[in-house]
Amino acid sequence: MNDTPNTGRARRYTLIGIAAILAVVLIGFLWMVVLAPHPMDFAGGTHVALAEYHGEDPTGVPAELKGASLIERGQYLARAADCEACHTAEGGEPFAGGRAFVLPFGTLYATNITPDKETGIGNYSDANFLDAVHKGIAPGNEKLYPAMPFTSYAYMTDADVGAIKAYLFSLKPVHAPDRENSLSFPFNQRSLMGIWALLFNPDKRFEPRTGRDPQWNRGAYLVEAMEHCGECHTPRNLLQALDQRQKFAGAVQAGWRAYNITSDPKSGIGAWSEADLAHYLAIGHADGRGTATGPMGEAVDNSLRYLTESDITAMVTYLRSVSGIATPDLPEPKASPAPPSHAEGVAANADARGKAVYAGACAGCHDWTGVSPVIPSATLTGVRSVNDPTAINVVQIILSGAHRHSSDTAPTCRRSAAPIPTRRSQASPTTSPPDSARSRRRSRRRT
Repeated sequence: MNDTPNTGRARRYTLIGIAAILAVVLIGFLWMVVLAPHPMDFAGGTHVALAEYHGEDPTGVPAELKGASLIERGQYLARAADCEACHTAEGGEPFAGGRAFVLPFGTLYATNITPDKETGIGNYSDANFLDAVHKGIAPGNEKLYPAMPFTSYAYMTDADVGAIKAYLFSLKPVHAPDRENSLSFPFNQRSLMGIWALLFNPDKRFEPRTGRDPQWNRGAYLVEAMEHCGECHTPRNLLQALDQRQKFAGAVQAGWRAYNITSDPKSGIGAWSEADLAHYLAIGHADGRGTATGPMGEAVDNSLRYLTESDITAMVTYLRSVSGIATPDLPEPKASPAPPSHAEGVAANADARGKAVYAGACAGCHDWTGVSPVIPSATLTGVRSVNDPTAINVVQIILSGAHRHSSDTAPTCRRSAAPIPTRRSQASPTTSPPDSARSRRRSRRRT
């Protein structure tokens, strides 16, 4: 039977639709995979294999530690790679795994990387460990999820990975079975991670730029390979790979906003001095810029504060070379203090509940001006998070604290123990919040 005109037309439309979908998929593949820039392409110039580079070796440990033992070098590099932060559960044994990573499609749990032979990596050969770190493949051809940042660690040299393994194997074995991930379909299919890695992990070692000085190349190795800064600060594409066209422009990770760290002067770190950035990386605070909290605070406490001054300087040099990208929804932080009275400078539509919470739980350390009378790290002027319209990080700090685990004795913001006022319980408009002095006294009694 011959097709009717309507049937033929419908068939043509169907074929056109299929062709259009295939074209979109092909364009997306070309854009996200084939034409996607690599992390250091912004720098231009010629890159060469490490063996062909005639400058100072940018990999390994800094010059100050070249004479250290293999385990000591491995400890430094493991700290630089920030292994402990991800592989340690709250209150758990270091490196024994169990930390939960809550993602839009389920929850992943970090694995045990102590040398326990039953539940850890005690049976890993050198080749096994290299495969896991560089390729995201565990023994038995088990594909790892990219929450393990193997696409960044792939830039690490074999020697540095081997030193980290030597350090981990020197630790006390901890028997801690891995927790089972709870991921929705199709993300629970580990075999798909092999395809993902094939598309987005070139598995190439770090290649220095010949046109850049040794300090820049050292900073590049630390930022891109060891500290893997892009894993949090670079947005991801539809397939959850890093979008290097928006390199370091900021992203939301684990419920916290990792801010723009490009050289843009308003929404990035372009207006920061080198000293500001060095202090922030080394101690987690820079006057007039803010204090590291959340995952960044953990990165400082577990990793960055252990780096040598020369390595911090190298990271600063590299970060300041990254092209500026503006983040439209981030206004420039306010650097001037607020009025000293709670009654001044308040927007007409401000929620009285927020004012009451601040008066009772915050003003004691942060003051009404935003300039702390207690410790510099509690000053809010110039802080990106309190000027962020989304208030993501402010809410996280109020609900769960600053997530700092440093051995320093300086106080940090703990999660709020007081109930957040509801509309029924909010303070009467005629009730004046306590002044700063009374707030400080109450705050000290609480601690």
